[in-house]
Amino acid sequence: MADLLLELFSEEIPARMQLDAQDHLAATLEAKLKDISPKLSLVAFSTPRRIAVWVKDLPVEQAASETEIKGPKLGAPDAAIQGFLKKNNLVQADLTERDGVYFAVLKKEGRQTADALKTIIEDMLHAFPWPKSMRWGSGEQAWVRPLHSILCLFDGKVIPVSFAGIKAGNITRGHRFLAPVALTVSNAGDYEATLEKTRVYPNREKRKANILEQLQKAADSAKLVLKKDDGLLSEVTGLVEWPVVLTGSIDAKYMDLPKEVLVTEMRAHQKYFALENADGTLSDKFLITSNMVSTDQGQAIIAGNERVLRARLADGRFFWDMDRKKPLTEWAQGLKAVTFHAKLGTVADKVDRIEKRALQLAPYAKADTKLVAQAARLCKADLVTGMVGEFPELQGVMGRYYAKAQGENESVYDAIRDHYKPQGPTDSVPTNAVSACVALADKLDTLVSMFAIGEKPTGSKDPFALRRAALGIIRIILDNELRLPLKTLFVVQNAPSIALHKAHDKLAKQTEASLKEKHQVGKYVVVNESASEDICDVVPENLAEILYDFFVDRLKVQLKEKGIRHDVINAVIANGDDDFVRVVKRAKALQNFLGSEDGANLLTGYKRASNILVIEEKKDNQRYPGGVELLLLQEIAEKALFEKMCDLDIPLEKALQNEIYDQAGTLLATLRPYVDHFFDSILVNAENREVRSNRLNLLAQIKRRLDSIANFALIEGESKEHKKAA
Repeated sequence: MADLLLELFSEEIPARMQLDAQDHLAATLEAKLKDISPKLSLVAFSTPRRIAVWVKDLPVEQAASETEIKGPKLGAPDAAIQGFLKKNNLVQADLTERDGVYFAVLKKEGRQTADALKTIIEDMLHAFPWPKSMRWGSGEQAWVRPLHSILCLFDGKVIPVSFAGIKAGNITRGHRFLAPVALTVSNAGDYEATLEKTRVYPNREKRKANILEQLQKAADSAKLVLKKDDGLLSEVTGLVEWPVVLTGSIDAKYMDLPKEVLVTEMRAHQKYFALENADGTLSDKFLITSNMVSTDQGQAIIAGNERVLRARLADGRFFWDMDRKKPLTEWAQGLKAVTFHAKLGTVADKVDRIEKRALQLAPYAKADTKLVAQAARLCKADLVTGMVGEFPELQGVMGRYYAKAQGENESVYDAIRDHYKPQGPTDSVPTNAVSACVALADKLDTLVSMFAIGEKPTGSKDPFALRRAALGIIRIILDNELRLPLKTLFVVQNAPSIALHKAHDKLAKQTEASLKEKHQVGKYVVVNESASEDICDVVPENLAEILYDFFVDRLKVQLKEKGIRHDVINAVIANGDDDFVRVVKRAKALQNFLGSEDGANLLTGYKRASNILVIEEKKDNQRYPGGVELLLLQEIAEKALFEKMCDLDIPLEKALQNEIYDQAGTLLATLRPYVDHFFDSILVNAENREVRSNRLNLLAQIKRRLDSIANFALIEGESKEHKKAA
């Protein structure tokens, strides 16, 4: 057995591309080498200037082999036989017949693994999927950055791989500044140790751990707290080969700038780590991750970085002072010149729609309408300020500071910051009523408007982050327990190039004369802005249903993550309920109910009753709606069941009206012995036709009462919990 080592050494690879490239290199080789060795052990490496992989324990040569394969049956169409021959590179004479079937033996000649590796690696390099690549010199081959060398060893010998005009060898290089020498690698096992001696940590995770250890040590030494930033740590890991952490200081005259401005200046442009005091305030110290060991303990590096940071913060100071000279209402006027979407007008148009939606939502959140309107009008104003123009990631944050400085109500300036939330699964949800209204209005406007103009997500593509917006809306609704009739909010509001969505029932009432400017094409309503214009927009007539289905799919994902079974979710939403707070309550109660012994057995009774009804209704060509006649109840079991159901009606209806679904489940569970006794004692298909019909109506009564919680027909048998208990 022997090891393979492959390294591709180039100019600096962008940090964001290194990990994916490392993983792709390892995964591709693993897939292509499975035929040679089914069980592979790989170690992948990446630094700013190289990606590499070490594959352990490959056979030096592949033995000859013969494999019998089964082909088409005798008498099969000629096309099938020819296809089999072509696929396996065979001719008719290679086929043998046995038991009415064609067979063939595939012979594989013995081969040196090194020969196979050369072809595999060259094919992989030509097809390597860099997000962006370039050509250099007079060559035609592309790579992420100009490629300098290829190291390719197998069993200690160079495999003569050739790519981009470069022939593989056994040479790599150390750190660009600290050890810029050519290094000979004699075997794969020495690769990592050889590079570490020349100030390069090729193992990404080892380098990352080293950086974090140095950062924490520097923070502890200064008696400060390292501000956690996994994204920055990952990026910095891709910027250095030999990390050296140094401590710098922020000029005191800039410490009165907002904390977010200071952190963003350091993080986004300079890749510095922020430090905090024990009370959570920002420290005037920061940490630099250098790629250099210097003789002056890094003093020149620190001074240079502090000088650059001062210049950046001077810009921040300028924007901070200039932005506050105008109130947000004046800044908001600039939104009229900013296009939100070609078909949806400007950001100012969007703000108008947000305000209308937020006011529509205010009663549900019990929010002050004046504060909601003011927050909605100002929520996007900071987009045209100098600071946000420089740092787009501070949108909302700076609006809050400016609104607070001009004396706005706390709920207003917090809503300006929080209306973008949540921006991901780990982000917090706005809980203030005003913030929740504006956040919902903003996300709803984006979703409804984009769906109205046909910009809905497709497959893995979601350029406007509509899935994230829908998940954010659901989280806001559930965390704040907002009782929203969601479908009523799926209405397209006025925009320059789309008119109000007209529901189908309203369209049906319009006279023929009024339809001269509006006509229906298939499932769409085409609305012209004026009779003389040629341009029109197409709004789906069933937009509300499309959006509801989109939201339900997102809700299912969230509930599944909380352990709610998919069939339970389907049973609860089968009636199209758009109050998601109620849907979640029902789903949790139903799952608890089905997890009990009574619930699981009652489900069995429901399935039995439902199956009998389906069969008999089809046979009789009629429905049994549930009208039971007392005089036709002959047996004790059926009388007891009917009386029990009648006794449950009032408390069950009260529990459902008050949304005490666990109590409703408990009430229904008391039916279990009566249902069991009925099926054990009663022949449903009695000879007397009237008695038979009455008993079928009694089954319909069982079904109707259980369906008052959810559509039990969609439940897939007994629960896993009940099976385990059994």
